[in-house]
Amino acid sequence: MILFKNKIGEQPYYPKGLAPGASDGHASNKMALNKEKSRLIGLGTALETLTLIPWPWKRGNDFPAAIPWFPVIGFFLGLVLYGAGLAWGLSPFTAWPAGGALVMVGAEIFFTRGLHLDGLADWADSIGGGEQKEKRLAIMKDVSLGTFGVLALFVALSAKWIALERLMSSGSIIWVPAIFVLSRDMMAELVTTLPYARRETGMARVFVARASPAHRLASHGISLGLLLPFGPLGLAFFALGWIETRLFAIRCRHEFGGITGDLLGTANEMVAVSLLMICALPGESILCYTGWAWVF
Repeated sequence: MILFKNKIGEQPYYPKGLAPGASDGHASNKMALNKEKSRLIGLGTALETLTLIPWPWKRGNDFPAAIPWFPVIGFFLGLVLYGAGLAWGLSPFTAWPAGGALVMVGAEIFFTRGLHLDGLADWADSIGGGEQKEKRLAIMKDVSLGTFGVLALFVALSAKWIALERLMSSGSIIWVPAIFVLSRDMMAELVTTLPYARRETGMARVFVARASPAHRLASHGISLGLLLPFGPLGLAFFALGWIETRLFAIRCRHEFGGITGDLLGTANEMVAVSLLMICALPGESILCYTGWAWVF
């Protein structure tokens, strides 16, 4: 504050934007800007955590801010696979849906670094190799791959390939983005409702530590918004995925005492595989119930 004289006497002079009453507005604008930046940084954190794609801008350490972006990343990955399927169908070669499905499975493994499949394999080894919680957690942390892990990977990858081949041949691969939205959203469900299972640090701890119900609601809200164009069937799939996830959450709490990164990957694969198989079951008939036109 600077004092200057006039006929009345010494009066305070405040630099622009710092006068009483203006400072509160300036501070609130700054807080709003920081909040917006945090949201964008959360998107970058989600992108780099769930895929191998680097975030070109500043990275932050507010990991829970990434949770609501999980379904958005799932939608992006689903669109990538959908595009790969369309490109395969437009190729000049003889129709070969199985080949296109294999390309889609390979694309998912590439863009996610096989992160969730690794978690599924570790979970399967832990279930088959120990009855005590600490023993199961130790097995999951072991980098070696056991028989149960190999079998789980074989079943999961085979089921994805078969389901995607059916969706390719029936022209129903439009459902792939929706299913990827749900599988990533259900990871947010677990992160925000279960404690971290390990005493030591791990990849998922930074997300679980400050996760809140607000992050959970935001993730589900975004997920439902992305599913809305798919019609009532999309909302039904949300309910199925949520029920499956809650049942898995009960098992995680009972057998592990909470959640870990491997268990999150397992949940992602379980939801994705089961919903892909359900989508594939009716073949091209599912297109009759895609969207809202059949309701009205």
